[in-house]
Amino acid sequence: MITAEQVLEALRGVKDPELDRSLVELNMIRNIQIDGTTVSLDVILTIQGCPLKVKIGEDVEDAIKALGAEKVHVTFGSMTDEERATLSQKLRNPGQQTGNSDLLSPSSKTTFIAVASGKGGVGKSTVTVNLAVSLARLGKKVGIIDADIYGFSVPDMMGIEQRPVVIDETILPVERFGVKVMSMGFFVDDNAPVVWRGPILGKMLRNFFHEVHWGELDYLLLDLPPGTGDVALDVHQIIPQSKEIIVTTPHATAAFVAARAGAMAIHTTKHELLGVVENMSWYETRDGEHDYVFGRGGGQKLAEELQVELLAQIPLRAPDNGDPNDPLFSPSIYDAEHPTGKLYQQLAENVVAKS
Repeated sequence: MITAEQVLEALRGVKDPELDRSLVELNMIRNIQIDGTTVSLDVILTIQGCPLKVKIGEDVEDAIKALGAEKVHVTFGSMTDEERATLSQKLRNPGQQTGNSDLLSPSSKTTFIAVASGKGGVGKSTVTVNLAVSLARLGKKVGIIDADIYGFSVPDMMGIEQRPVVIDETILPVERFGVKVMSMGFFVDDNAPVVWRGPILGKMLRNFFHEVHWGELDYLLLDLPPGTGDVALDVHQIIPQSKEIIVTTPHATAAFVAARAGAMAIHTTKHELLGVVENMSWYETRDGEHDYVFGRGGGQKLAEELQVELLAQIPLRAPDNGDPNDPLFSPSIYDAEHPTGKLYQQLAENVVAKS
């Protein structure tokens, strides 16, 4: 006969997908009742309307049926305000390995990569999201902070429509394509413009580190605003150990302006430059020929000027991601088998080798 102890032991391997912690450890399994081969129990979720309720329920049912149960009845509830506050404090405890504060500690194993550009419109955010997804496809634990606070675009590019779950004072990032994402776009209604001044923006950015439960990450990518303004400097001050990738187009002026962002990393913030990514390098015609719409050589020239490697040349081409009504649709993520997706996979492998 199945016992309550066996049920609890089986459920230790079932995790809350957002917190990456065992349901048993989080005290989310309660009121276990057993009648022969029928098991009934309550699963107490962090909030009402948890977007992953169905997934959690399926995982709980599968784990218990593996014990020999024929029927599993799961009743969902939600934590009280006091329980959420206790959980939030537990998640924010710097002494725990999965706590938020460890991310910026000197002992952190997370590699930070800031993706920068000299000017807007060169595809910096496109490079960021596709590099992040490609790293996740390599089995890495990856996060993105959309630090381009005035021009946030990462949620839209990745097809993210849900908002982050907030447990008391702790924010859970939204996960998409295996990448955890945090963006100002989650906190602005109807694509409204952000009109805050620099100090407030800097505080919001710091909150993305200290109030977000990232868990364990191998890589955290930061999509920086273009140029060398306040937000970019704040990021450099918050993460002095960050590495950096500079994105440009082949156009001579774009590369000239991008050199300023590279110079700031080298001379001002002392960040290690991993290299240069040249985006929109060419357009492939129907005949298979390369049409160099924005000229040639800007990325290579910039890499030589900064004395770093030209990591990748990415062509100008749409992802071809199918039906916009598909829940898995994303406007800017290339499929792993897409020719450009393969270039991003090579870029990810190059970045792993360098970092």
